Amino acid sequence: MKVILQQDVKGQGKRGQMVNVSDGYARNFLFPKKLAVPANADNMNKMIMQDKAKKAQMEAEKAEARAIADQLKNVTVKISAKAGSGGRLFGAVTSKEISDALQAQCNLTIAKAKIVQDEPIKSFGTYELKCKLGYEITGTIKVEVSEEG
Repeated sequence: MKVILQQDVKGQGKRGQMVNVSDGYARNFLFPKKLAVPANADNMNKMIMQDKAKKAQMEAEKAEARAIADQLKNVTVKISAKAGSGGRLFGAVTSKEISDALQAQCNLTIAKAKIVQDEPIKSFGTYELKCKLGYEITGTIKVEVSEEG
């Protein structure tokens, strides 16, 4: 019997795959647990439509990530911080502070987890940070740390 898997089933296949299983396995295990549906014309069409919608959504998200990466090229985020003698900051500039400053100054929303800091920013100056936007698209954020005054 051919069935379309609704979830990943160990030893059978991944979600959305059409597999051939025994009638008893399908009727007694897969169907009652809603792990699969019969592979009839209706369900096949539904599966194809879901695949198209998923691909369209992924393309839209890729385009959005590219647009954000392009916007980041022209942006410099200014952050002011307190410092002690020698230009060393009290604490460090965190990715959350950078994310909040991007939102406030440029109206760009980027999650703090997507901002990659190789090492913490602990002194004044200009820094370039990578930003992983998803789908193997990265952007560069220019951060300018100045003394609070």
